[in-house]
Amino acid sequence: MCLRMLAASPRTRAQLADALRRKNIPDDVAERVLGRFSDVGLIDDEAFAQAWVQSRHTGRGLARRALAAELRRRGVADETVSDAVESLDPAQEEQTARALVVRKLPSTAGVDPAKRMRRLMGMLARKGYSPGLSYRIVREALAENGTDPEALPDDPPLD
Repeated sequence: MCLRMLAASPRTRAQLADALRRKNIPDDVAERVLGRFSDVGLIDDEAFAQAWVQSRHTGRGLARRALAAELRRRGVADETVSDAVESLDPAQEEQTARALVVRKLPSTAGVDPAKRMRRLMGMLARKGYSPGLSYRIVREALAENGTDPEALPDDPPLD
């Protein structure tokens, strides 16, 4: 059962343990199987977390906060989550946020500047970016796009 799950996609130890528990596999048997899988390298939560962070950041543009929440939902230990998200370079995270805003800007053309700003900041917030970073990036992008800075809200949100 564990091999079949791992063949479909990488899994954390906690995900495999949950699956075994749902199939009413005794805990001692499940622990032996999971221990053996860890020993031979079929289960590696650290490698899973690193790959997850790179994949989801590159593919979906998720920020550290969202990535950490996803890993915790998958049963990855807090220390492993911290190590994995710390490997994400802050400059890379900011660059990704800028790219997301640039990609979304055309779909907000013609909308009131304040509403446009809210929509772009909301998109970044849903991806886990901090309010301060989102505000700065959206404000800069809108100014570069020809929006009058005076038409935008003045108060940056608190981080």
